[in-house]
Amino acid sequence: MTAEPSTPVRVNPLGGEVYRLTLPNTASAPRLARDFVTSLLKVSRHPGLVDDARICVTELVTNAHRHTGTPLIRVQAAVNRKRVTVTVTDEGGPLTDTLDALRVDPEAEDGRGLALVENLALAWGTRGGGPRHPGRKVVWFMLGRPEPTP
Repeated sequence: MTAEPSTPVRVNPLGGEVYRLTLPNTASAPRLARDFVTSLLKVSRHPGLVDDARICVTELVTNAHRHTGTPLIRVQAAVNRKRVTVTVTDEGGPLTDTLDALRVDPEAEDGRGLALVENLALAWGTRGGGPRHPGRKVVWFMLGRPEPTP
């Protein structure tokens, strides 16, 4: 019997623990992601980040649900003592669509989600899935205490 080669899991560069949730692309996905992140932050002693994290993850998962045909939405949370970084991955839409969503009409009734994430997060961004997953789009945000300035 031959051993299967293991797939390396990317270690959290900030230290700490990494948690993952894979959801079907349904109307309940934002609520499930919100509950996942809420539970995780309460258990990991980050209760002060819960409200902002709930808003941000809801916006990102809602965007994946509404604007892509992806069958699955992946949520990953990397938690350490100071920060949490949440990524939402889907299989739909180019990154330019995500960046264009920041340019919203101030009179529009919706379309402010990423601007809200930008205001609440220490940092946020997007990236593609790379050569292994060319159709994937990853949107992430980081919450926590800012680094002290020298």
